[in-house]
Amino acid sequence: MRPARDWKGFYFITDSRLTMNGILEDVRQALSAGAVMIQYREKEAPYSARREEAACLLEICRAHGTPFVVNDDVELAAEIGADGVHLGQLDLPLREARRALGEGAIIGISAGGVEDSRAAERDGADYVSASPVFATPTKPDAGPPLGLEGLARIRAATRLPLVAIGGLHAGNVRSAVEAGADMVCAISASLAGGKVAENIRALLRAMSGARTD
Repeated sequence: MRPARDWKGFYFITDSRLTMNGILEDVRQALSAGAVMIQYREKEAPYSARREEAACLLEICRAHGTPFVVNDDVELAAEIGADGVHLGQLDLPLREARRALGEGAIIGISAGGVEDSRAAERDGADYVSASPVFATPTKPDAGPPLGLEGLARIRAATRLPLVAIGGLHAGNVRSAVEAGADMVCAISASLAGGKVAENIRALLRAMSGARTD
């Protein structure tokens, strides 16, 4: 069993297609607004460019004491010394990633349902990302939405910190927290208009009124 983590709040994922400020400035603003974890997701740039950008982001996150994980790419995470990696169901198996990155690395797993979340906990994940909660334009191939009931079922199936992602915005993040999410990610909503810090603060205010008893 992995040691329990107490991550709660906003989980920020970069998106080079939606950014209006550039990735580095987006992350600076996200950190200033209180994001509790940063995930670097870039699938189109050459490896050398991703390595350079990720290394810069890691330095920024280290200055804030905020965990920095890389999406999918265990090799890149290991090369730059990132805090960990986030893996989808079709990526490198969790146990292989753990061998590559070490026992201290943060490894998050995307879960499309209860069985995925149970397997992630059994195999030693540090957190689970329930995706997508609602239909999302940033990842149209993510599969059918879980809905709040599906999110609640995943919450009941795992003791790991739970991230809700997919189709979330200030109008529905409270319901995601009430369904059991510890962290919330809202890519489009956080990047809207380039006002990343302002948007995240609004999302956090919406989350703060949730009933979790």
